[in-house]
Amino acid sequence: MELIKVITTLILLTFSLGLNAQVNWYTFEEAFEAQKIDPKPIMVDAYTIWCGPCKLLDKNTFGNKDVSDYLNENFYPVKFNAEGNEVVRFEGKVYDNPNYDPKRAKTRNNSHNLTRYLGVSGYPTLVFFDKDGNYITPVVGYINPKQIEIYLKLIYEQDYLEFKTAEDFTAYIKAFKNQFKI
Repeated sequence: MELIKVITTLILLTFSLGLNAQVNWYTFEEAFEAQKIDPKPIMVDAYTIWCGPCKLLDKNTFGNKDVSDYLNENFYPVKFNAEGNEVVRFEGKVYDNPNYDPKRAKTRNNSHNLTRYLGVSGYPTLVFFDKDGNYITPVVGYINPKQIEIYLKLIYEQDYLEFKTAEDFTAYIKAFKNQFKI
């Protein structure tokens, strides 16, 4: 009977570890500093506290083991509250949220100046930078693990550099073979 309890506990522990996939998030400063030492692309998750799709992105997409493993290995993932009050130093400038209202910390608040600078127009938005810190593109809205896989591999493998037209991107998506499991 004791052996059955031990085996059951080990099975449950193994199963729960697989469900608790976790992205190792960086701050803006940490990611861009790390990039100087070991160049990798950067993905910024611009989210807000009140955003339902942002919470789904965290749970369903970033909680996926394939997604979190790929991000942790190949990117510097940054978590950024687009309506928060943190001070961010980026490209020699200081960005803050001078109109931040602490009374509205758990609801809609004013946009952070960095949010405006990055051109974020909706939440969630994933903002991608190449391995040299150059801005590539934003991706607005909730995306599932299969959808984010396309963008992660497109950016990491630098396939986007070959695109000349929108049709090139469409052809890439049609030919893409997903490997991440849902």
